[in-house]
Amino acid sequence: MLQIYCILKKILIIRFSSIGDIVLTTPIVRCLRHQYPDAQLHVLTKSSYRSIYASNPHVDKVFELPSNMKELVRQLREEHYDFVVDLHKNWRSWRVRMALHRPSASFPKLDFQKFLYTKLKIGKLPPVHIVDRYFKAVEKLGVHNDGQGLDFYFNEGDELHYEDLPEAFRDGFVAVVIGGQHSTKILPVDKVVEVCEALDNPVVLVGGPEDAARGDRIKAKVGSYVGNTCGRLTLGQSASLLKLADAVLTNDTGMMHIAAALRKPIVSVWGNTVPEFGMYPYLPQGMKPAAIVENKSLRCRPCDKLGYAKCPKGHFNCMNSLDSKEIAEKIRAELTSGS
Repeated sequence: MLQIYCILKKILIIRFSSIGDIVLTTPIVRCLRHQYPDAQLHVLTKSSYRSIYASNPHVDKVFELPSNMKELVRQLREEHYDFVVDLHKNWRSWRVRMALHRPSASFPKLDFQKFLYTKLKIGKLPPVHIVDRYFKAVEKLGVHNDGQGLDFYFNEGDELHYEDLPEAFRDGFVAVVIGGQHSTKILPVDKVVEVCEALDNPVVLVGGPEDAARGDRIKAKVGSYVGNTCGRLTLGQSASLLKLADAVLTNDTGMMHIAAALRKPIVSVWGNTVPEFGMYPYLPQGMKPAAIVENKSLRCRPCDKLGYAKCPKGHFNCMNSLDSKEIAEKIRAELTSGS
């Protein structure tokens, strides 16, 4: 099979969203580039995530998913791709693949197994990270995983330096990612406050504009050694803060995967989702695994593969029952092991 594809000159990779999922595709991009160095690598994604792929030196061209699929298909057909790698696997990516009439492959998404786990609590998910499942999409090409983990590349002007920070944070800090796409993935304000109070380190809160008010509440309760950057920085600048941090505390969110791409010591907290979905921090071979904090005794967990605006049961025990002191202890352990 490898001999058939040794003359590949142009490959299209499809991944529409979101931040974390796109970062999780970077080992595929890198390994394709290294193992097919003469091939052009194009990507199809949503416009809001274009910059993540555009900054990747292994990507030659980025197409944006438009409302007019007919025009997109026309443009893609003109590229005459030798192979299409579908890393999204939904009806739109299938539609693109079918319209191009080119050799293609996807990966095992395991939606049925996730349904069994979330709705019936029947655990049939294989112990395989989604990155390793992504490699099934390039198996026909003979592409293998190099074990080097994830990548994240900064756009010009995004990287911050210690001298850009307030003086209180220049000797080191813990980054706490307080956001998440769904509320049931987010560590509550009172828990974050308790963790911050249990630490001896300055803390920088990281999140988007939707997290700014929550960040202000945390800062008001804890004090001046907490800095709130939520909504004040670009994605790249927020990622740069993670790069500067001594350790990262994070919910199950896109910034968790960026922290993994930056090889940071990570403590990840889990609410309605579970690491068994295969989306835990993916680190290079030989690197110490990220610390995981979760309540594994709840019968209602996981309640969904993504999340909800509020707990379906009303108690939110998947997060409310977590021990703030345990979280702080794990952060201290990461700080010690990383020093």
